Amino acid sequence: MSLGDDHDYGEPAGTRVRLPDADPYGGARRPGRSSSRSLVTVVGVVVLLIAAIAFANRSGDDSPSTSAAGEADRPKTAATAATGTQPVRTKSASGIPSGFAHTEQGAQSAAANYAVTLGSTGMFHKDTRHTIVDTVYTADAAARLQAPKDQAYSPAFLAQLGLDANGDAPEGNTFVSRIVPVGTTVQEYAGTTAKVAVWYLGLIGMSGESSNDPVTSSWKTWTFDLQWTGGDWKILSDTQTDGPAPVPGDDRAASSDEISKAIQEYGGFTYAR
Repeated sequence: MSLGDDHDYGEPAGTRVRLPDADPYGGARRPGRSSSRSLVTVVGVVVLLIAAIAFANRSGDDSPSTSAAGEADRPKTAATAATGTQPVRTKSASGIPSGFAHTEQGAQSAAANYAVTLGSTGMFHKDTRHTIVDTVYTADAAARLQAPKDQAYSPAFLAQLGLDANGDAPEGNTFVSRIVPVGTTVQEYAGTTAKVAVWYLGLIGMSGESSNDPVTSSWKTWTFDLQWTGGDWKILSDTQTDGPAPVPGDDRAASSDEISKAIQEYGGFTYAR
């Protein structure tokens, strides 16, 4: 039965009666016109649905070039920065951030990262200490400071902290030395030189059951005189002062195991201003 034979519905089987054609605008065929309109409407809706589905599938089927372009436009994951210039993405062979911007912000970022490096456990081992000093100071300053630094980190000083002559902690203990910059400020800036102060929280001590020197915190300000040389900021000289220190809170002191676990689980940051 064809779609146009709507007037045949309901006739007994084997009986087929064809009615005479009527005026297309009236009379006996008016109901047929209404049915045709409904049919056209249904067909139109179906066509629209098919077109919508085809368009949706086409929109979701990105070509390789389109997908690559979309990936290029996405923001890249980066370390958290407070404001301004993003942290540097380059590091020296010793893992020390380098390649800071030749701006006031770059000088602040260099000072913050150098404070973290100079306050790390690497300074308590002779080989890594020499590498750090050679990396963060100017060549002249490094040559001048290597011997005094070795004297400062003498076996006697290391023993006071519970370390052996090589700067290693006893078995079962964790030596902690970490600096957390809280803020930086530019005190002077002249293009190729800068004076930057870093306010920081310091942690130092031995975490372990046999330790007599538990990890304690201190607040200090580290001021760096920086020079732009060799395409980066380097330290000419530096000084430290105490504070400003906030009023201690009512936090419960952690156990040695908790401190050791935290030091092992939580890494440090690359800092930028």
